[in-house]
Amino acid sequence: MGLLVTVCSLLTVLFVAPASAADSIRVLLMQDVQRVVFSAEDGLLVRPLAGEERLLPGPLVVTIGDDRAELVVNGDRLQAQSLTVRGQEGDMTVAGDSASLSVSGVLQVMVRGKGLALLNQVDLEEYVKGVVPAEMHAGWHPEALKVQAVVARTYALYQRLANREREYDVAAGTQDQVYRGRQGLDQRVQQAVESTRGLVLTYGGGPVLAAFSSTAAGPTEDAMNVWSKDLPYLKGVDCPFDAESPYYQWRISFKLQDLEDKLRREGIVIGPIATLTPFAYSQAGRVTKIRLLHARGELILRGEDLRRLVGYTVIPSTQFEVEEIGESVVLSGRGAGHAVGLCQWGAKEMADLGYPFTTILTYYYPGTEIKHLRLLTPVLSIP
Repeated sequence: MGLLVTVCSLLTVLFVAPASAADSIRVLLMQDVQRVVFSAEDGLLVRPLAGEERLLPGPLVVTIGDDRAELVVNGDRLQAQSLTVRGQEGDMTVAGDSASLSVSGVLQVMVRGKGLALLNQVDLEEYVKGVVPAEMHAGWHPEALKVQAVVARTYALYQRLANREREYDVAAGTQDQVYRGRQGLDQRVQQAVESTRGLVLTYGGGPVLAAFSSTAAGPTEDAMNVWSKDLPYLKGVDCPFDAESPYYQWRISFKLQDLEDKLRREGIVIGPIATLTPFAYSQAGRVTKIRLLHARGELILRGEDLRRLVGYTVIPSTQFEVEEIGESVVLSGRGAGHAVGLCQWGAKEMADLGYPFTTILTYYYPGTEIKHLRLLTPVLSIP
């Protein structure tokens, strides 16, 4: 059976934390994958339940057993549902069904449902370095990159507090903020993160829900109108700075049949849709409710739910008008994203105009203060 099974048979559901868990973030890198491959130039370190770490040669191919109850590593079945690994020299490469990342920290692969989930426990600042170039163009003004660094750090800390009972703090995709490990990390990003190291946007002594999106194309939006969260620092502000965004104006179309099919998959009884009309607007002019008349009656949808059903990349924002409706619906609109909190293209223009990152942050998040995370007030709960 060899060294691999000797070591791995001792494994249990165990997560090996970096030296200071308080300064690390647990990132859900992948879920529902069937195969994960780990590799590192100088080998991989595995820590068993007892004893010291053992060095194993790579690549390490992890799949799930036929009974969905245990892991299979390099073809050998293990009496374990969890495996933790790290590169001997720090960084390693991990590949899932369709994605490959270079990451630092510790990785944990575990059986979850019918597939595998992969977590990365990584130093907070290294995590921020993996978010900034994934969420903002690295060639933008240094002050804009600093804004994104503080926002990414703050958002992660807020979610860590809000999700203490969950196995992870943030997901690596758009449901939280995109994280791609070492991909896109250059000197500009490195400088932006290091020059803001430890800085967090706060309200009442704790980190804020540092929401951000691409393009407001008008006033930013109250969180109450989008997520039913009445947060004093997520109130709409004027944003006349993002006219250069490629998403400032747009025109799209989608098939009514696709919308009907997705509604039925969610258990909503609906007949063929005849009309689709904005029904209510926010103070900033975005569609908060939309009225669908169909063969079996009427359905009122939230504007954001229409985006979710049709696709966030298909309908960039809820700031739209219905141009025509037939087999397809044609919408014309402005902006991209939910428009709550920071407008990234607005931050770019403000930085180009000479505003420092501190001013940009407190403009888009009114009433907040920028503090070092070591000075944060202990927070027992997050709204």
